[in-house]
Amino acid sequence: MKFHHYGLEVNNLEDSVTFYKNHLGFKEEKRLRFMAEEVVFLTLGSFRLELISSNRLNTHICFEVINLNMAMTQLMGFQKIEGPYKLDNGWQTVFYEGPNQEIVELLHITNT
Repeated sequence: MKFHHYGLEVNNLEDSVTFYKNHLGFKEEKRLRFMAEEVVFLTLGSFRLELISSNRLNTHICFEVINLNMAMTQLMGFQKIEGPYKLDNGWQTVFYEGPNQEIVELLHITNT
């Protein structure tokens, strides 16, 4: 398991993208749609920030895993919030609630 990204839900996606790019030096990595949300991944060196267009204003931390099912087994007993989902690019993801209501995402990346 390794760190993949930190996610922020924001009210105005384009304002946030502009802020992180112009004022903090991030580069845009990719854009995608997930369900009804528009998502932009930004990078600064090896750090990846996911900006999600939303009105909820939550945050989450994401870990990339080699085997999603095995990782989900390790989290048995914790509340699954969403998923697992398969994204259009082939990635698989699931969200859990940690012991202090923090949101933890597990992500399996496939090369499709």
